[in-house]
Amino acid sequence: MGAREEILAKVRKAVAGAEEVAIPRHYRTERHGGDIIGLFAERVDDYRAIVHVVPAAEVPGKIDECLGDRRMFVPDGFDRQGGWNDLKTADGVITNCAVGIAETGTIVLDHGPGQGTRAQTLVPDYHLCVVRADQIVASVPEAVARLDPARPLTWISGPSATSDIELNRVEGVHGPRTLEVIIST
Repeated sequence: MGAREEILAKVRKAVAGAEEVAIPRHYRTERHGGDIIGLFAERVDDYRAIVHVVPAAEVPGKIDECLGDRRMFVPDGFDRQGGWNDLKTADGVITNCAVGIAETGTIVLDHGPGQGTRAQTLVPDYHLCVVRADQIVASVPEAVARLDPARPLTWISGPSATSDIELNRVEGVHGPRTLEVIIST
């Protein structure tokens, strides 16, 4: 018997016959009050993403302004004509999202209509994501309650970055180097 098995055997013997105890979990599931759209924009900006908060009617014009002459991959279900179909030569991707989390500045993709596949959102160097105000929730528990755990989920907190290599920050290693977010109010 190895050390691990010996320790676990001692623990099992010590708790044998002990009464089951319910451990209350009083997690806060909602955040009340405050400007969650403003908080979301602030937190996304904290991650070095580019953030625009615009009225819904101005979103198409803002998209055009952000994209300029970039060759963008447009996933199925995204409400925009045209687009670049070759992911390997696209300059970026434009998507919707499933939910945005104000407290953490996180965008969650469940890869539904207009969100593309994981590869489509992680391969290009630039990602423009459109987030509607009604998709923004205050907390992670609220976001999880809106998501289907059977779907593939991609959680994005700013542009891709790592400090694994000699503790130097390197962007664009595991996903887009640039994240731009349009919040539609």
